[in-house]
Amino acid sequence: MKSKKIYPWLVVAMLWFVALLNYLDRQMLSTMKPSMMIDIHELVSAENFGRLMAVFLWIYALMSPISGVIADRLNRKWMIVGSLFVWSGVTLMMGFAHTFDQLYWLRAIMGISEAFYIPAGLSLIADYHDGKTRSLAIGIHTTGIYLGQAFGGFGATIAGNFSWQTTFHWFGLVGVAYSLVLILFLKEKKGYDVDAVRKNSILKELATSFKGIGMLLGNISFWVLLFYFSAPSLPGWATKNWLPTLLSESLHLKMTEAGPMATITMAMASFAGVLIGGVLSDKWVHKNLKGRIYTGVIGLGLTIPALILLGYGHSFTTVLGGALCFGLGFGIFDVNNMPILCQFVSPRYRATGYGLMNLVGIASGAVITGFLGKSDDAGNLGGNFAVLGIVVLVAILLQLTMLNPKFINKTEY
Repeated sequence: MKSKKIYPWLVVAMLWFVALLNYLDRQMLSTMKPSMMIDIHELVSAENFGRLMAVFLWIYALMSPISGVIADRLNRKWMIVGSLFVWSGVTLMMGFAHTFDQLYWLRAIMGISEAFYIPAGLSLIADYHDGKTRSLAIGIHTTGIYLGQAFGGFGATIAGNFSWQTTFHWFGLVGVAYSLVLILFLKEKKGYDVDAVRKNSILKELATSFKGIGMLLGNISFWVLLFYFSAPSLPGWATKNWLPTLLSESLHLKMTEAGPMATITMAMASFAGVLIGGVLSDKWVHKNLKGRIYTGVIGLGLTIPALILLGYGHSFTTVLGGALCFGLGFGIFDVNNMPILCQFVSPRYRATGYGLMNLVGIASGAVITGFLGKSDDAGNLGGNFAVLGIVVLVAILLQLTMLNPKFINKTEY
């Protein structure tokens, strides 16, 4: 009995490190640009750098629904292990790249492999934790994501002391080694039974998968969730990919200083946000079915003034305050995405649902990443940051008026 209570938290602990590597490996590229463009001259152009960041997001977005469908039907343990092994291998190979094209294709492959982790990982945690601990468990897992972003900010510092090639090599090797640890200790736990006969028929599996997507898209609440998830993703991905550049330009800092400052400030604030949002949501939902939704609204509300401060601030106090406020608010919002989805979608389709949410959210991020690359070249990066607050406000209004859950945890299939 004791092991049954402890192991769900061990799952969170094991996947916490996977989440850290997931974001660290993708994030450190954004702060190593100055070191890398010495050897790969195409990176001097902000538009080219935006293309490099955007290709990851587009591929990641397009693969997310597919990965969600597969996670709902097959063994998520092996999906997680395979995903980690491949993207870590790609990280290792990026250290051997000599041309922009090589980086571009490796970044695309990383998008494919990393897309298979989040829907599988979050749905596995949701199956191990019921409504009483779900937001907290996902919140703890999400702190790994934000620490990964923070450590990614040290990519520029490590590259400055050694080389950008060595940085990619070491982090890639760590991920490959950790995938072997997961093979030994991670276990699957489906919240429902997958029919063994149907599982052996590819055509029937595909039919069942498309049926699940159809059921989700036939639910108006799910459409609201798609917009609710995608709208904050615009400023969310903007800060992940462009905040180091914005801080460097606004405060006239070197990237070796701006990179760690941006990622650590955001990550630490988000770290606090996911823990606060997780505990608050788990308690509030038992008093009011919209408790998780209200918690998300509080988080999104904090990001609006933060974007104004980031966009128009030119002092250390205003920019740092904006980054802290955005990180805290986004963390409170982010931790409640899967728990809110669980109030509207049964266990059989949760990974599929989250995959579709990732599609629209990250596609939004890909659009804004490329757009802000052109904005930076034109000198309009800060102003466009601030304008993104309007989209967040629309998401808040839709969330409050359109989402009316009937369950703390929907279980029927």
